[in-house]
Amino acid sequence: MNTRPALLRTSSLAPLLGCAALALAQAAPEVPDSIKPPQGETLLLRAHASGSQIYVCSQPADGKAQWTLKAPDAELRDEQGKAIIHHSAGPSWQHTDGSAVTGRAVARADSPDADAIPWLLVTAVSHQGHGVLAQVTSIQRLHTHGGQPPLAAHCDAARLNAEIRVPYTADYYFYAPAPRPAH
Repeated sequence: MNTRPALLRTSSLAPLLGCAALALAQAAPEVPDSIKPPQGETLLLRAHASGSQIYVCSQPADGKAQWTLKAPDAELRDEQGKAIIHHSAGPSWQHTDGSAVTGRAVARADSPDADAIPWLLVTAVSHQGHGVLAQVTSIQRLHTHGGQPPLAAHCDAARLNAEIRVPYTADYYFYAPAPRPAH
């Protein structure tokens, strides 16, 4: 019995099956319509964040002291656990390849976890470098845990300008324009 043709057929399918598995692993998540990326964008990268939301006790014009978000500070890791992106004020994301993207939140949805910061859709407003983040046009923050500010009662005159770091985790999804078909 000659098994070579079957082996060749199977081995020629391996790259296609690998691509299909990668596509399934990188499928866009199900989210509320309000935070879906624009039509024509495809998922470029997914990373898991672990870090802090940094809040400052401040007193706005109305005179009531409250905790306000100063910045995030988180490391994003790829699916193998390797740190690939640093997330900080802006909000901005700096990839280890030197590319960076800064965004502006354009939509939000409450997290299913009532004790977690909301899910977001962020639109890119500027880029740096020529790596993977240079292509990003939208970013989603999903699957959040933690990160909520302390209770307003814990922000009083004695704590004005004090900072507090609140641990959080989230998944970030980075989108870019879909490649145009070659003609």
